[in-house]
Amino acid sequence: MKFLLEVDLGETALDGDAAREVGRILRYWGGNLHHCALEPGASQELYDSEYRAVGRWSVVESGGGS
Repeated sequence: MKFLLEVDLGETALDGDAAREVGRILRYWGGNLHHCALEPGASQELYDSEYRAVGRWSVVESGGGS
């Protein structure tokens, strides 16, 4: 299995504060992973601090989804 995390910084690089926003996303969503079944097909949208969808994490079979 592979765990994939994708965050779209967009044209504004998350309003010029990409490092802070990505750090927040990693802390918040990483801290909630224990609530999720990490198995192929699992996924969830990721949101920035203004609740805009900016990415997704997902679990895929090894060899796929890259």
